[in-house]
Amino acid sequence: MNEVSIVQAQKMVDEWIKTIGVRYFSELTNMAILTEEVGELARVIARKYGDQSFKKSDENSNLADEMADVLWVLICLANQTGVDLNEAFQKNMEKKTERDKTRHLHNRKLK
Repeated sequence: MNEVSIVQAQKMVDEWIKTIGVRYFSELTNMAILTEEVGELARVIARKYGDQSFKKSDENSNLADEMADVLWVLICLANQTGVDLNEAFQKNMEKKTERDKTRHLHNRKLK
């Protein structure tokens, strides 16, 4: 499988929406969908890594697919609101690196 950059992913989602999906849902609807998808991801993680057991209806849950659903809707929201996720991610990494460059090294809870 070929790697996809963040820029390519944003273009792929936009093309899919315009050719197959008819149009983007409203930003508010997509925010609600994102929340729903994050909940579905949380459900799988709680059952796979947490203390809850799988129900019959959860047996076909797929962690990777749930993560991809979250990413899809996040990309939709970025496209709709004019956010360049590649640029935003790079700036966010710089912010975290500057802010936390020594913070975690001295956290006794992480040792």
